[in-house]
Amino acid sequence: MRLRDKVAIVTGAGAGIGEAIAVRFAEEGARLVLNDLREDGGRRTQEKSGGVLVAGDIASEETARRLAAAAIEHYGTIDILVNNAADFTQKSVEKAELADWQKVLNVNVIGTALVSKNSIPHMKARGGSIVNIASMSAIIAQHDFATYNASKGALLTMTRCMALDLAPHNIRVNSVCPGCIVTSASHREIARLGLTFEEWCGRVAPKHMLNRTGEPREVANAVLFLASDEASFITAAELMVDGGYIHW
Repeated sequence: MRLRDKVAIVTGAGAGIGEAIAVRFAEEGARLVLNDLREDGGRRTQEKSGGVLVAGDIASEETARRLAAAAIEHYGTIDILVNNAADFTQKSVEKAELADWQKVLNVNVIGTALVSKNSIPHMKARGGSIVNIASMSAIIAQHDFATYNASKGALLTMTRCMALDLAPHNIRVNSVCPGCIVTSASHREIARLGLTFEEWCGRVAPKHMLNRTGEPREVANAVLFLASDEASFITAAELMVDGGYIHW
């Protein structure tokens, strides 16, 4: 087991990619502290992966503190942090209101920073791994996506800065950049566009070299690799899990 007895915090674990990460980590022996904004989603994942649940908004420092405190109370340390929780506000600069910018940045950038800030002091003693879930949207331009893409672009830059600052403590910090992964967010986007799932796949799949969309477990496998000791000489990296989208 690649994560035997490692203590891992996973934010946004209630569905989709976060749920897949939690389940995959549990399969590899990790002891988990799960977070989700919605307690019911977090409970469903907890039933599959075990661990401790701390429900709440990561944009609140109180939630960030409770997450780190729960890990220490139940397991005595933190080895791995996966910053997966995200807001999916997607609007152009023309259409976005101040509240839209505040919402997406508060979760995707500030929330990630707050959870990291409260976890890092407990990781310094023996090192560890932080994996931030960014997006291919951090790298490419997309119509009416400026709010989301800007937040994920900021997350990539923050990841590199964290990697530099934490290298002396043997804490590796990397990003995973998913492409079109079928999650509940995908289905919300499909509904917004007024498409059927089949119609959406017909539009999206050909944009990938592999001519298909991805599954949450495929992202979870990449996160598992970066979190494990197999990636011991990898930091400040951006691992694309996008089926070749950005190069097609």
